[in-house]
Amino acid sequence: MKPVDGDIFSGTKPVDNKLKFASSKLQPWIDEYVPNAGKINKIEQFKGGQSNPTYKVVTQNKNLVLRRKPPGILLPSAHAVDREYKVMTALDNTKVPVPKTYGLCEDEDVIGTAFFVMDFLDGNIYWDLLLSDKSPKDTMEIYASKNKVIAELHKVDYSSVGLSDYGKPGNYIARQVSRWTKQYLASETENIPAMNNLIDWLPPNIPDEDETSIVHGDYRLDNMVFNASNNVMGVLDWELSTLGHPIADFNYHCISWRNIPQLADHKFCSENGIPTEEEYRNMYSKHTGKKLDEHWEFYTIFNIFKLAGILQGIMGRVRDGTAASKHAEERGNQVAPLAEAAWDLVEKNYK
Repeated sequence: MKPVDGDIFSGTKPVDNKLKFASSKLQPWIDEYVPNAGKINKIEQFKGGQSNPTYKVVTQNKNLVLRRKPPGILLPSAHAVDREYKVMTALDNTKVPVPKTYGLCEDEDVIGTAFFVMDFLDGNIYWDLLLSDKSPKDTMEIYASKNKVIAELHKVDYSSVGLSDYGKPGNYIARQVSRWTKQYLASETENIPAMNNLIDWLPPNIPDEDETSIVHGDYRLDNMVFNASNNVMGVLDWELSTLGHPIADFNYHCISWRNIPQLADHKFCSENGIPTEEEYRNMYSKHTGKKLDEHWEFYTIFNIFKLAGILQGIMGRVRDGTAASKHAEERGNQVAPLAEAAWDLVEKNYK
C-alpha cells in the first residue's frame, strides 16, 4: 500500500452539490447549542473523509466542525455519528485528547440527516506515515505521542466515564468478524477467493483470551491532530469505536508496518526516526503492561480482513454513487491485495 498523498485530502473545498444544506436552517441550532458563536459566515467541506461528510463552519466568533450522516440509503449500523458524539463527549475529561463537543442533532428537518458539532482544532494532520518532511527527532516524537494516546485510551475505565452501555463486553473479535463479513457481503462488487477463505477461517481460530476496553476502531495517523510540539491534541473519526479488545485495536494501528515496505526496513526506520514494529509494540507494552507476543499474527490477519471490509464498504458506495471522494474507487481497489496478504499470513503461520 502506498503512503497517502496528503495534498489530496488536506484542507477544505466548496461543498459538493449533493451534500449542501442551508445555513439558515443550521443557524438557530448553533444559536441554541454553541454559546457566543454568532452568525454563520461560511460553510466549507473537508476534502478528507470517505464515510461521514464533514464541514468547517466559520461563525463570527468560532471555527467549528460539523459531522453528519450522508444522505441516501445506508448500510445497517454504519455512519454512527451519534456514537461518535457520545464517546468524544465522555472522553472530554480523560487523558485522551478530543475536540470539545457542543451537541448532537437527530432532527433531520435541520440539515437533512443527523449531525453533531465540535470545536475545530487548528493543528497539523499528517497523511504520510513516513513523515518524509520531518526530522528524525520530530518523527520519533510524533510516533511516541500517538502510541501513548492509544495506550491511555485503553486504560480508561469505561464505566466511570459513562460508557458501560457503549458496547457488549467480551467476544469482541467474534462479533467484529461477523460484522465485517456482513458489511463486506452487502457491499461486494466482485468475487475474491482470499476474502471467502478468511470468512471461513477466522471464526474457529479466534484466540481464547478476552479483555475489554474502549477501542477506537480506526486509530491511525491521519485521524489525529498534532500541535507544534508534536503531541496529539485531538483524536478524530470515532465512527467505529465501541467496547472491544485493546490488543486488536492496537494491532490494527500497527498493520502499516506490513503494508508499507519502508516500515519493514529496519535501516530505513532507524535513519528516519521511526520505531520498528517491535519497538513500537514495546512502547505500548511499557505504557499498559500488556504482553502482545502470543497471538500477534492472528490479530494482524483479523485486522487486514477488517481493513479490506472497510475499503469494500467504500467500493460499495462507489457502486451506489454515494462515495464522498473521487479517490474512493482507488482505495476500494486495494481490497483483493489486502485479502490475499492476510490469507498468505494464515498459510505461513497456521497451515
